Amino acid sequence: MTPIVLTTLNARYAHTALGLRYLYANLHELQAMAKIVEFTMNEQIQSITEGLLLHSPRIIGIGVYIWNAAQSAELIQTIKKVSPETIIVLGGPEAGYLPHRVDFSKADYIISGEGEVAFYELCKKILSNDVPQEHFIKAPLPDLKSIHLPYAAYDDEDVTHRYIYVEASRGCPFECEFCLSSIDEKVRNFPLDQLLEEFEILWQRGARSFKFIDRTFNLNMTFANRILDFFLSKEPPYFAHFEVIPDHFPEVLKEKIAQFPAGSLQLEIGIQTLDPVIAKGINRPLKLEKIYDNLRFLENETAAHMHLDLIVGLPGETLEGFGRNLDTLVSITHSEIQIGILKNLSGTTLSRHDREHGMIYSDIPPYDILQNNLLSFVQIQKMKRFARFWDIFYNSGSFNKTVPLLWNEGKVFEGFYAFSEWIYAQTLSTWKISLERQIALLHTYLCEHHEKEIVEAALTQDLAERPEKTIPFFLRQSTQEKKEKESKAVTPKRQAKRS
Repeated sequence: MTPIVLTTLNARYAHTALGLRYLYANLHELQAMAKIVEFTMNEQIQSITEGLLLHSPRIIGIGVYIWNAAQSAELIQTIKKVSPETIIVLGGPEAGYLPHRVDFSKADYIISGEGEVAFYELCKKILSNDVPQEHFIKAPLPDLKSIHLPYAAYDDEDVTHRYIYVEASRGCPFECEFCLSSIDEKVRNFPLDQLLEEFEILWQRGARSFKFIDRTFNLNMTFANRILDFFLSKEPPYFAHFEVIPDHFPEVLKEKIAQFPAGSLQLEIGIQTLDPVIAKGINRPLKLEKIYDNLRFLENETAAHMHLDLIVGLPGETLEGFGRNLDTLVSITHSEIQIGILKNLSGTTLSRHDREHGMIYSDIPPYDILQNNLLSFVQIQKMKRFARFWDIFYNSGSFNKTVPLLWNEGKVFEGFYAFSEWIYAQTLSTWKISLERQIALLHTYLCEHHEKEIVEAALTQDLAERPEKTIPFFLRQSTQEKKEKESKAVTPKRQAKRS
């Protein structure tokens, strides 16, 4: 029997729930009675229920997020039907903001906010039969200097096979209306010496992949520099992921980033829009010249991998405006550009634009935009497909030489949009398109717009390092014919020399 079970449904097995580990680390004397049991969204809800109830818990704490909200609601209902005496406590951003857009009414308690202290206090009362009457508990912000860090709760399986999520700070000083971090405007830092000690322990245990969830890693230079120094002092290979502010790269930070070897550093940079008017409308600071300078520096003078974000559907932004943003980013960098569809997250202030801009969102997670007064439902649908195909053909890095043939004179959006429309007409799908079919589709489309030799030369370059089985028959045949022609052309000359 385990009185307290902490659980969530992760998007995939490789992910770990840092929030559950914070709760576990701060249960104090109750920790011996608790266990973390994680699942993935692809598992059957009834099987998950069975797995949880095998521990005969008195309390089940569930972390609820936008990606698992619907499944979590089903899980709650299933648990309550077969084990109504089990007390269910919800936490996480999707449960912590009212009104709920998913039915969590069967849950016994909901903790809103950072729950390390509040969850412990609630469990103590429940286990001592002092059951609180308050259903929705607003947790006070904990003192980050006093709570226990969660990293010892990563087990050997996590260290070996899964992402290790870490954080040096909480909160964000900015007020971007599409982002939950804007709700907590004050940035609070964890004790740095203690944090680095925990990272060293993880390193000694074999952890080599650290994914920081801080929203503004490069805001505090003291913290950023010491954490970067921690990794620079280590022997590669390792991988560190940071989310950074695009306009804040002091020289000392640039110098350190430039020292990281290839494959060791990834920077997630939230661009979202490059239009100052649109950015101002959603309270997003935008210092364009600094952003451009920093992107050029990262592109040309470092080995850092960049992951840039753009959003479709922001209030007041046209499709043409989004296209200009994409064209500009591709002209500056060859890095990954993640195209996201605007979501109206619970707890944000984005809804204030609904009337003026005709913003209509889905009522089902992830609450993505359906249309507004500048983008029709059909256009949004097309852009969702555009984003998916962009991932497959551009962000994958599989076709670096070939994909630029899709556009002319820097008109990236226009060229790729036409390709996106064409490819969907051929496949009627955006999923389960094999690599060989991707190659065949690119070949067919591009041969209608370029000479066959140019297209096949680019594809052959892209696939040169791949196993032979991934090269489709028509390219293998074309390559073989070329070799035979070259051989015939050379042979007479060799014979002439012999004579």
